[in-house]
Amino acid sequence: MLAVFEKSIAKSPDALKVSGDSEAASALNKGFLATHFAALHPGSVTVNLGSSGFMAYSLDKQNPLLPRLFAVVDDIFCLFQGHIENVAVLKQQYGLNKTANEGIIVIEAYRTLRDRGPYPPDQVVRDIQGKFAFIIYDSSSKATFIAAVSEPNAMDVIVRFLLQYGSVFHLCLLQDADGSVPFFWGTDAEGHLVLADDRETVKKGCGKSFAPFPKGCFFTSSGGLRSYEHPLNELKPVPRVDSSGHVCGATFNVDVETKKESTGMKKVGSAADWSANY
Repeated sequence: MLAVFEKSIAKSPDALKVSGDSEAASALNKGFLATHFAALHPGSVTVNLGSSGFMAYSLDKQNPLLPRLFAVVDDIFCLFQGHIENVAVLKQQYGLNKTANEGIIVIEAYRTLRDRGPYPPDQVVRDIQGKFAFIIYDSSSKATFIAAVSEPNAMDVIVRFLLQYGSVFHLCLLQDADGSVPFFWGTDAEGHLVLADDRETVKKGCGKSFAPFPKGCFFTSSGGLRSYEHPLNELKPVPRVDSSGHVCGATFNVDVETKKESTGMKKVGSAADWSANY
């Protein structure tokens, strides 16, 4: 999956940008990164978001344990990859029917947060248990909501795989070493935010100005990057150095000594933009 958002829609952290990065390209210029993605994945689907950017997905080379989904509900677009463990509980909580998939569940969680704000955003993300990453774009408010979660241990993944397929074979899987969804983000030459589950795709648009999206965190257009595990703490960027000794973006660690104000939100009407109160 791939998404590129214009910098006024989703401002990437300054720490991701490597000064003097000559390898970064303009991801949105003449559809550069969308064209590259389509060439790599014949049969992929690209959703043009106008001046806001684009989203794209493909079922090519899909990991059966971490499937990709695309969903749209009322002008809310969602790219989802991974697996939610407590699907039944969430369907009941959000009043969804039995056929609703993980993408629909995430959209409904976001929409409830946006319209009614019964819980702070960190709790909404924390209540969704599993290993997954998602990218939401709300065209009505031009807002993004992005998260990466990694909860079950590796044995949980293996057991689920064996139960589903009933046999063991070489696992040539597209996932991180800890079994989580591979998810990267970066800044292109013009400061636009690039997100994808493929490292090389992000690198194509961002050069050295990229890094793995921090697990246990979520990002919103209005609130930036936050930890759902430690919502009251600031996140401190640390330069990321590759095997060649070159700085490549930054990782973000919880700063235990610095506190934020409460992440709680006021309840708002269904026509309002929740991000204005966040």
